[in-house]
Amino acid sequence: MLPTERLAYSAITERPQLVLPGHARMAVWVIVNVEEWDPKETMPRTVLTPPAGGAPMPDIPNWAWHEYGNRVGFWRMLEVLDRFSIKAALAINGKAIASYAPIASAAHERGWEFIGHGFGQKNMQKVADERDDIRRTKDAIREFTGRDPRGWLGPGLTETWETPDILVEEGFDYVCDWVLDDQPVVLKTRTRPIVNIPYTQECNDVAMMLIQHHKASEYRDRALDQFDQIYADSQASARIMALVVHPYIMGAPHRLKYFAAALEHIRRHDDIVFWTGAQIFDWYLAQRPAALTAGAPP
Repeated sequence: MLPTERLAYSAITERPQLVLPGHARMAVWVIVNVEEWDPKETMPRTVLTPPAGGAPMPDIPNWAWHEYGNRVGFWRMLEVLDRFSIKAALAINGKAIASYAPIASAAHERGWEFIGHGFGQKNMQKVADERDDIRRTKDAIREFTGRDPRGWLGPGLTETWETPDILVEEGFDYVCDWVLDDQPVVLKTRTRPIVNIPYTQECNDVAMMLIQHHKASEYRDRALDQFDQIYADSQASARIMALVVHPYIMGAPHRLKYFAAALEHIRRHDDIVFWTGAQIFDWYLAQRPAALTAGAPP
């Protein structure tokens, strides 16, 4: 299906009100992306361009740049999230669960949600068998946590024309790739609909630091500005904000304090809930019971 066939246009001002429990007006979720980069393949991202050009293998500088995040950066970020008592969502490659077992264990012990993020860090349009990749990722998470993952985030937000269809058929409840709204939306598939939970490209350290090349403080500044506006918008109807981080980026020594500062500012508000994607999905389904029926509106 074309994107416009999966969901119709919907003005956020014209939808029925969404209400969070208690006196909360806004939900914030933090997504920590843990990835395994295969040194036998071209690195998905680079911090250093090879002196002679080309795509050398092994690309030690760029593989090691990422590996620092899983060895060191993640543990800095974990301390920050513990300090603010925030349960994050761990978007993790299926094979990374075994390769970085202490990370998976730390997240599981804290009750974080595990989200499928591809079996390896590879464009979903380039995997040999998309259904098998999704299934292997689901199996790896279930084997480790004892339960099937409910959410999916494509590596680099990549999808094929069939990804939402396959995700539903493999038992997933929600996806995060469709970054187009501040509230959950419903996507049509060839069977039952699937919910897209708001994610972000703007408050995402990959976009800010690696693509736009901002200084470290931009993460804090943009996160606070984004939060303040969505907080104001949520006066009439609840909205969702995502904060996206990668251990090799915001876990770097010179950036971590800006991630912490953003969380500290948001934590000061007593009408905000920090939820996981599954919590947001369950709340949304309670608000819109017909969301997953055939022909459900966006």
